[in-house]
Amino acid sequence: MPTELDFITTADKPALLGLSTPEWLDAAMVALNEHGYKVHTAGTHADFMARFLQNKYEIVITEELFAANSFEENETFRALQVMPMPQRRHCSIILLGDSVQTFNVLQAFQMSVHAVVNRTEIFLLGQLIQKVVEDREYFWKTYQEAQTMLTQSVY
Repeated sequence: MPTELDFITTADKPALLGLSTPEWLDAAMVALNEHGYKVHTAGTHADFMARFLQNKYEIVITEELFAANSFEENETFRALQVMPMPQRRHCSIILLGDSVQTFNVLQAFQMSVHAVVNRTEIFLLGQLIQKVVEDREYFWKTYQEAQTMLTQSVY
């Protein structure tokens, strides 16, 4: 059976979802579509990592129990946590779950993600996506400007 390819163009804002809870998947897709993202979903850890390593996603949303019975068994999350910064610099990672407190910056830092959302407050996901993207752009702006100036002055 042929699979349909979904290409990402330079005009697209790509997002990757690693969610196995159908309600969370629907809520995340609605929030991302409202912000104009082109959404890809992964059903397994291998599918998630293959997609993540092949494309530069702006937003990545995963959950504590994605394709796992416990947080410790979540291979996707563990791989993202230990991934070197040059491989994950291009995206903002959001973690959904029961054990996290929404907008808790220290908890997000502890888990090596950019933001955390508790499942009871998933209705705030759209606002959080906007905030995370704005924070990321503000943080990287100086770095990108310095890189541009450096490349222009060398040659």
